[in-house]
Amino acid sequence: MTAPAPRLLVLGGTAEGRALAAACATRPGLETISSLAGRTSAPLLPHGPVRVGGFGGADGLASFLRSERITAVVDATHPFAATMTDNAVTASAAAGVPLLVLRRPGWTERPGDDWRRVPSIEAAAALLPRLGGRVFLTTGRQTIGAFAGVDECWFLARSVEPPAPPMPARLEVVLDRGPFTVEGERRLLAGHRIDVLVTKDSGGGAAKLTAARDRGIPVLLIDRPPAPAAEQVATVEAALSWLAGLGY
Repeated sequence: MTAPAPRLLVLGGTAEGRALAAACATRPGLETISSLAGRTSAPLLPHGPVRVGGFGGADGLASFLRSERITAVVDATHPFAATMTDNAVTASAAAGVPLLVLRRPGWTERPGDDWRRVPSIEAAAALLPRLGGRVFLTTGRQTIGAFAGVDECWFLARSVEPPAPPMPARLEVVLDRGPFTVEGERRLLAGHRIDVLVTKDSGGGAAKLTAARDRGIPVLLIDRPPAPAAEQVATVEAALSWLAGLGY
């Protein structure tokens, strides 16, 4: 019986997902499809075929894997895209397709940092007024509503696209997309007199954390969701090695 032609589904939306799709394009015989959630109107597109939009939960994803004859899945979504990752674990098992989770490492506290870790956005909103009054909020536009009732604070929120209500009463929004520089982050913190930074432990570029450390600003850091029940690697190179082990 002839083995099915290798078809890889990359659940993307991250720099790692784009790098993996580009690297896979150089592998003869491997067809790679990248899937994006579609939460931004002008996403950075990876190399090769791209699918945009949801699957309809784990059952919908499993149906897609079967109908498109997908032979392997790499979940390279954002570290906080817990629902998508859970669906990928369930769907891959149901369809009998090997799954790898590609996650960049989280951040590690360094000397001079003043970090307060919390388990959720809601916990961050509850603790925030005790840490500062002028907040740089970098948790993404879909989470801004959690801070709508924190009337004691003024917020500077940065996102790729404008947030939708509910929003804090005192809010200024900066529309921008990284990567960001340490010097640029220092200017932003100083220019807006920021006295506390709120962010997720997403890993990757840490310019804002360096700038906060340099200015002695406390950081309210939201912990990642629990690790998925799947094989996990931290680099694109390790993901390519895993694919090589499958014969891709």
